[in-house]
Amino acid sequence: MGKIIAVANQKGGVGKTTTVINLGFALGDLGKKVLLVDADPQSNTTSGVIGKKDLRPSLYEGLIQDIDTKKIIYSLKDGRNTIRENIDLIPSNIDLAGAEIELVSSFLRELRLKKVLEPIVENYDYIFIDCPPSLGLLTVNALTCANYVLIPLQCEYYALEGISQLLKTIDLIKRSLNRDLEILGILLTMYGRTSLSQQIVDETRRYFKNKVFKTIIPRNVRLSEAPSFSQSIFEYAPESSGAIAYKELAKELIDHE
Repeated sequence: MGKIIAVANQKGGVGKTTTVINLGFALGDLGKKVLLVDADPQSNTTSGVIGKKDLRPSLYEGLIQDIDTKKIIYSLKDGRNTIRENIDLIPSNIDLAGAEIELVSSFLRELRLKKVLEPIVENYDYIFIDCPPSLGLLTVNALTCANYVLIPLQCEYYALEGISQLLKTIDLIKRSLNRDLEILGILLTMYGRTSLSQQIVDETRRYFKNKVFKTIIPRNVRLSEAPSFSQSIFEYAPESSGAIAYKELAKELIDHE
């Protein structure tokens, strides 16, 4: 059965979408079957791999209208290269912004995403959920159906601020809704060659110990540019330091299992 991994941090701009796309593509390139789930109304994962296309039906219809999950899955195969052969997408669009409000009055509202993914989880090796930068119902849904949570943490000032609240939320979900939920690891991102970056690395590893991935994602302009071309880093700049780092992360994740 596939592993469902929620990529979460209520702080924005820490590398959640970058990690979902590029870790997913790295694993796909290693022969793993991967599904990317865009659970963020900003739909950055969607635009980051297919552009500003408004794909419908989307995750919104799956969550709110109980549409068949297979109808909201889109293959990313494009015939131009083989790296997209193993990657599928459940897209998001602006409609998802209303889902948080609509879910409030829904029966078993925390389990809606679990209901969407359960029928297809065995079709994939990995399912990555790109969570919004909040601890609202969409993130709660992701954590409730996930086996693991991966937490990107940028190597910048205030990086650790707020992560305690996320850990409390994870613990609450684990106690009340998903007792099997585990922290897969803390992923250090946006590392620069500065004393501050190294200080964040040292503090994070001292506090979280073996829960911190060995691989560190560097601050790399190519990683920032790739989404504007609707490409993964492996399509846009395969020899860049960002591509090398995400390849290493994929191998570390497989070895971790």
